[in-house]
Amino acid sequence: MKLTKTFKSFFQSEKAGGLILLFVTILSLYLANSPLQTGYIQFWVIEVGHQSITHWINDGLMTIFFLLIGLELEREIYLGELSSIKNAALPIFGAVGGMIVPAGLFLLLNFGTATQNGAGIPMATDIAFAIGILSLLGNRVPASLKIFLTALAVIDDLGAIIVIAVFYTTTITFVNLAIALGIMAGLFILNRMKIHNLIPYLIGGIAMWYFMLNSGVHATITGVLLAFVIPFGDGSEKSPSYILQHFLHKPVAFVILPLFAVANTCIAINSGWQEGLTHSNSLGILLGLIIGKPLGIFLFSFLGVSLGLCALPQDLKWKTIIGAGMLGGIGFTMSIFITLLAFKNDGSAVITYSKIAILIASFIAGTLGFFWLKFTLKKTSLQKAKHKTKK
Repeated sequence: MKLTKTFKSFFQSEKAGGLILLFVTILSLYLANSPLQTGYIQFWVIEVGHQSITHWINDGLMTIFFLLIGLELEREIYLGELSSIKNAALPIFGAVGGMIVPAGLFLLLNFGTATQNGAGIPMATDIAFAIGILSLLGNRVPASLKIFLTALAVIDDLGAIIVIAVFYTTTITFVNLAIALGIMAGLFILNRMKIHNLIPYLIGGIAMWYFMLNSGVHATITGVLLAFVIPFGDGSEKSPSYILQHFLHKPVAFVILPLFAVANTCIAINSGWQEGLTHSNSLGILLGLIIGKPLGIFLFSFLGVSLGLCALPQDLKWKTIIGAGMLGGIGFTMSIFITLLAFKNDGSAVITYSKIAILIASFIAGTLGFFWLKFTLKKTSLQKAKHKTKK
C-alpha cells in the first residue's frame, strides 16, 4: 500500500511534533515542581484582555489546530484513505468502538455522580503522540498500520469535536450563533462562486470565531466548520485547502500543540496526590484509556470484519490492531482539552487529579503499545524472512 505525498507530510510533522510534546511536557512538569514553581504557574494565569494566557491558548490557538484537523479530514474524505467506503470502514468501526467502550467504562464508575460529565475524557486520542510513538518503531511499521492509526485518530478527533459541541455547551446565545452560522453561509457562497483567494475566508473565519466564542458553543468548533468552506478544488498543490493545510502543519506541530501542552501541564504535584487516583473519576479515566481504548477498537474492528462490512489489510494481523488500540489510549492533548470543558465549574482539584490520571494513563498506554507492537511486528518480520528463505 502506497502513501500519498500529503499523508507522508502529515505523518512526518505529527511524528516530530509528538516527540517535542513529550519533551515540553516533562519540562513543564519539572518547572511546576521546582523552586520556580510559583512564578511559573502564575505566569499562565496572567490576564490579557480580561482572559488568562492559558485561556487564549485553549480557546484561540487551539481553533487553528482544529482547522488543520478539519482540512486533513476533508482531504482524506475527498482524495485520501477515507475516500472509499472500503478503506474508511475499518478505522471508522475502530474509532466508534474506541469512543463508546471507554465512555461506557467511565460511566460504569461515575454515572449519577458529580463527575459523570467527564465521560468524554477517555474517548479522545492524541494524534501527535500516537504517531510519534509509532514512528519510533521505524521501517518495521507497515504502511497500512500508519494509515489505520492516523485515520482512526482523525475520526476520533471528529468524534471529540461532536462531543464538545453537543455535551459541553451549556448556555447558548442564539443571536451570536446565528451570526456565526450566517458568516459561514456567506463563505460557502464564496466557495460556490469559485473565489479561491484565502484572505476573505480567513477574515470571515476570525469573525466566525468571535461570534462563536460569544454564543456559548466552544469557539474551537469554528476551526472545523471553516475547514469545510475553504475551497478544496481538485485538491492539487495550488488549491486553497492544500496551501493552508501545508502552511499550518509546522506551526501547529511545533508551536501551538507544545504551547497547549506546556500551559496545561504546569501541575503542582503535592504530597498525597496518589489519593486522587482512587477517586471514581480518575479510575474511570485510567480504565477508559488503558483498557477501554484497545478493547473497543479491537472489538468493533473485529465485528465490522466479521459482518463483512470492512476488510483487514493483508499486512495487518489482529495482534497489530490491538497494539494500535493501545496507542489510541494516549489521550493527552484532547483528553486534557475535554477535561477543562467538563469540569470548568468544579474547581481546580478535580481538574488537577484528572490531568494526572490522563498523564499516567497516556504514559502506560504508549509504553504498552510500543512494546506490544515492537515484539509483534518483529515476530511478523522474522516470519516473512523465513518464508522468503524457504522459497
